[in-house]
Amino acid sequence: MDKFVITGGRPLHGTVQASGNKNAALPMMAACFLTEDPVILHNMPNIKDTQTMRQLLESLGLMVEVIGDSSWRLQAKNIRPSDLDPDLCRKIRASILLAGPMVARFGELVLPPPGGDVIGRRRVDTHVLALEKLGAEFSINGFFKFKAKRLQGADILLDEASVTATENTIMSAVLAKGTTTIRNAASEPHIQELCKLLNAMGADVRNIGSNTLEIEGKDSLHGAEFTIGPDYLEVISFVGAAVVTRGEIRVKNAGVEHLSMIKLVLKRLGVDMTFVGDDILVGANQRLVIEPDLGNAVPEISVMPWPAFPTDLMSIAIVIATQSTGSILFHDWMYPSRMFFTDKLVSMGAQIVLCDPHRCIVNGPTRLNAEKLDSPDIRAGIALVLAALSADGTSIIRNVNQIDRGYERIDEKLRSLGAEIVRETA
Repeated sequence: MDKFVITGGRPLHGTVQASGNKNAALPMMAACFLTEDPVILHNMPNIKDTQTMRQLLESLGLMVEVIGDSSWRLQAKNIRPSDLDPDLCRKIRASILLAGPMVARFGELVLPPPGGDVIGRRRVDTHVLALEKLGAEFSINGFFKFKAKRLQGADILLDEASVTATENTIMSAVLAKGTTTIRNAASEPHIQELCKLLNAMGADVRNIGSNTLEIEGKDSLHGAEFTIGPDYLEVISFVGAAVVTRGEIRVKNAGVEHLSMIKLVLKRLGVDMTFVGDDILVGANQRLVIEPDLGNAVPEISVMPWPAFPTDLMSIAIVIATQSTGSILFHDWMYPSRMFFTDKLVSMGAQIVLCDPHRCIVNGPTRLNAEKLDSPDIRAGIALVLAALSADGTSIIRNVNQIDRGYERIDEKLRSLGAEIVRETA
């Protein structure tokens, strides 16, 4: 198992570019089951999660050919019924995304329970309720069993604005008979990209980017070619790394059209980033002073469904706050274990009070000291990398395979910016 050895205190400088959006790539891979024609995806991130998803899809007969550095050709022509590997499904949350396209095109799927990051209970009820509304039958006996004849369009109100449930419902509806309306739909950039890919394949998805989608079902879809946009979570990871090391960087092709709210929230921590075309400039002289609410009240950063501040950036924001002057409350009501990495920051010298599983108060700034730590999940893992880059001394981050699930060659990219980070095999 690999580990990162990081010597902190080195300001980052230079230019970097994020890989393709993992959370767009995974549902797009599943969407290839909706046609027997080839689908070509460019800017595919070469990370552990896409490789695990590839193994799952290939076990069902999907043909995958790498045709360039980051381009894949996928074709679901000769699909065979198969028992999916439970160990693979436990490694990745996105295995649930097979339900929509497999039931829509082939009428059935037997799926072991999905896995993913251990950040608390992640319910699948919304997926099941939506598929049942479209006419699928569902049962559970250790495995999830979906079965249906041709799905029928329906008016669906999702009981939560779940990203993956929205994606599953969209992929089911594009081959359903008639019109489907999805209300309370999630609208993240990766959902918008999935809809655009499906439309390129011949689907009819309307109101893209809103929380009410209208879909006119088609008898069949065809192949398409699509370029995945940048991973905004990786983009902001580089922004955070520059800020906490007092560095100066440019993030190229950052997809800034999706980053206005994130920019607004980080400004409350004293972070100033400039949009130049589709690039982001992060200057070395950051204010890093927390902006109080009216009446000098302690401000709060709370996650909300898109286009508000996303839960996956909470860990990075907390690390930035440890280097900002003032006090601020963070609140993530979505996941009951998101905050449980903060004890690792405390061991490095951060002043953080964990109020309950969903809230913490950060008082800053504090000098962080090197520590030996374990990466608990993707987002907490990259946050610990940022903390180590800021800290005095040499830190060791173990279990970095968790970080590799979502970040492509992150150590190489950080080294290109001047970070002192080495990957070693434990």
